[in-house]
Amino acid sequence: MRWIVLLYSVIIFFCGQRVSAQQRLQNGKLLLEWSHTKDGYRLNGLSIDGRKLGNLSGEYLLLYSAGKPDSTPDLRYADTHPGGFSLKEYNYLVRNWESNLRPVSMNTAGTPIQFYPDKVEKKADGLVFSATAKDWDMNAKWQLDEQFHHDIKVTITLTVKRPGYYAIATPTLSTVKDNKPDFAMVPGYFQSNTIQHDLVLSYAYGQGIPDQPVIFRERTASTLSPLVTKDGITMAVIPEPGTGRDPWEKDGNTHNVWKLGLSVMNRAGNYTPVAYHPVLGQTDSYMQAGEQRTFSFRYTAQPADWYTVYNHAVNDVYRFPDQLKLKTTKQSVSDRIFAMLHYLDNDSTSMWHTFKYKGLEIGAQAYLGGVVGSGKDAMKNSDYGAMWMLANITGDSVLLNKRLPAALNFKLAQQQAEPGFFQGAAVGQYYLWKKQRFTEEWGTYVEPIALTYYTMLDMGNILLFEPENKLLQQRLRLGADKLLQWQHEDGHWDVAYDDATTKAVFKDIPDLRPTFYGLLVAYRILKDEKYLAAARKGADWLVHEGVDKGAFLGVCGDARFVADFATGQTVQALLDLYDICGEESYKNAAIAAARIYTASVYTHPIPSRAKKMVRGQEWEDWQISQAGLSFEHGGSLGSANTHGPIMLASHAGMFVRLFALTHDSLFINMARAAIWGRDAFIDKTTSVASYYWTTMNAGAGPYPHHAWWQVGLLTDYLVSETNLRSKGGISFPHGFITPKVGPHTCYGFAPGKIFGKAVRLYMPDGMLRVKNPQVDYISALGTTNDKIYIMLLNDDDDAQQTAVQFDAAKVKSVQHVTASILDETGNTETTALTGSQWQVQIPPFGLKILEISLL
Repeated sequence: MRWIVLLYSVIIFFCGQRVSAQQRLQNGKLLLEWSHTKDGYRLNGLSIDGRKLGNLSGEYLLLYSAGKPDSTPDLRYADTHPGGFSLKEYNYLVRNWESNLRPVSMNTAGTPIQFYPDKVEKKADGLVFSATAKDWDMNAKWQLDEQFHHDIKVTITLTVKRPGYYAIATPTLSTVKDNKPDFAMVPGYFQSNTIQHDLVLSYAYGQGIPDQPVIFRERTASTLSPLVTKDGITMAVIPEPGTGRDPWEKDGNTHNVWKLGLSVMNRAGNYTPVAYHPVLGQTDSYMQAGEQRTFSFRYTAQPADWYTVYNHAVNDVYRFPDQLKLKTTKQSVSDRIFAMLHYLDNDSTSMWHTFKYKGLEIGAQAYLGGVVGSGKDAMKNSDYGAMWMLANITGDSVLLNKRLPAALNFKLAQQQAEPGFFQGAAVGQYYLWKKQRFTEEWGTYVEPIALTYYTMLDMGNILLFEPENKLLQQRLRLGADKLLQWQHEDGHWDVAYDDATTKAVFKDIPDLRPTFYGLLVAYRILKDEKYLAAARKGADWLVHEGVDKGAFLGVCGDARFVADFATGQTVQALLDLYDICGEESYKNAAIAAARIYTASVYTHPIPSRAKKMVRGQEWEDWQISQAGLSFEHGGSLGSANTHGPIMLASHAGMFVRLFALTHDSLFINMARAAIWGRDAFIDKTTSVASYYWTTMNAGAGPYPHHAWWQVGLLTDYLVSETNLRSKGGISFPHGFITPKVGPHTCYGFAPGKIFGKAVRLYMPDGMLRVKNPQVDYISALGTTNDKIYIMLLNDDDDAQQTAVQFDAAKVKSVQHVTASILDETGNTETTALTGSQWQVQIPPFGLKILEISLL
């Protein structure tokens, strides 16, 4: 009997030990269970909405190096790419690529210290795990978020006893079954459903998931949220706001500081989201004995797709929409457009020049950026749609009589009309006046997409304004037929052809760009069904090979075509194809690509009112913030690594249209965040915004033609906002997207409608003065010339009042005018207003219309 009692006591003892060794965190969505093993506390249970995950771990990781980690790049990694990956001709990229292949970035630096905590203490609000070693002590507090029930908040504190460099990694909760994720993403670098074993394609071009545990920098991570999806579950790691670098900490550029590393694979080579802080060998990673570092972050695990979890990081954790409450401006977008009209009218400020070329007087603006073969003599025109639009809606005589004729001749000269392999193609973006020849940006080759851009798009936009121009129609057909000839049977095009040999070049990268759009332009202008059929074939190939895989290619030759704003153009190209064909598959593909393109927009750090100095001038943090601005090109090679984002938010109008189509608030918030309150980047003299974030308000600098793009994108944004706020009651037909900075489009070539009444955009300089800079405006003239409509948009979250001053003499000779105020649905609120100045009240984010009768 005594043996039975003893055995019973032993059983009770060990059962009690097992129960006490189990630790649990649980709410209505998540269940986490740890058990104590010989190695320490391991995660042995993880359920998400009742679904149990496998491949559990709970393993922690520290990286240690006694000395500064080796910084020698291992260029052999480039040998996974056919022929290696030499960048000797691309001086803008070499330094970035060498940095990418250093041991810290490739996650081969330092000594990995893997462990499980051996102690745990239960607190009222969570669990605190701890571990002690000869060289360090660690504790980690785990708790479930009380607001977001799929989130687990963790704070790791490391105290060291041995000096050296340390990095803290987020522990591995669960790894992907079979190590084959359904989707993985580091926003700003790549997003894909395909593992890419060519490191150059994944790491440099973002075309697939890297198969190595690369650590990505936060300087071009648009959202700090690496994520992995498998079997309908998406898991992400989201560092606590403030963990990553602040690009302008106090009074200087700190964009390049490295405080946070991101990955979708742990050091052992298993797919799972991971973040590192500090980064080995970088800021704050060196620690003396007794020093301490803390890393706070959260896991989110949801039965949802990547976009849902990504939105959670953007909106809930990094509070992206909140910045709109901070934004104010000293100059309205509309006033900026008119100021740039004056800039563009001036030969000196806009660097406008004309030359004789093959019997034509061609005109363009100086381009002082990098062009192969240039002796500071490169010339360029940018946005032909904006040129013809601004000239026609303002009636400006300088534009109409001096700019447009010479620019048209430039366009004709730019296309090879003579028979041969390149007949119909654009022979180069730039004209070198000293050498009297056209050339491409970064080499002697001709791209099919350049034919789409500089032949089809530009000529197509001109033809919208000049539909009877027979010569342009012939030239457009010449280009379209060349695109047909160059198109492969499956629908794709080669990236480029060598100018001398006509052989295809850049065969190591596929043309994942909207080259097909040129044929859509040809169909819309020339009405030939063969062009639509070929456009659809090209679009179908791009959707299957690019959009569906999250893979894209860019159009900047100096960056060897790493992904850029051409991704945004793909979205609008597919939307235009959907408008023509009515097939849902094109709309769905456009939305999918648009969601991906949101990852070209910075959403961190969270803007604030902190005071900062920029070259002796004080600004608040939100005024110089990167949040809301997009890349020229990001990733591991793009210009955003050095210069940060750009001011050319060509996507803004399209994002407004996408919000109207999808009701996805991320689109409208990103559109407004890009455009509103950007005074810190606008040159006071010319109202031209700088190109790169890093130059702040230095103006156009060596890129005077950028003002045309700015006129185009700002007008597109205003027209799109007016259409949105009027719920479609005010609309104008749009033209074709512009080469090459994105998807914005032109207007003014055909009448639109205001609540059923036919009107045309009409904005002569000096006709209006809207005195509140928080209020933007566009105006239109009734087709019978008896009414002017002024659309007033409040770009603020508070109600605004503005005085509107109207000069009737800018329209026609009239005895007097009367005005009425309409709301956003066209209902009349106030009538019989007389005089030439009126006060208008506009609700937050609202629209009011002044209807002015000319008598």
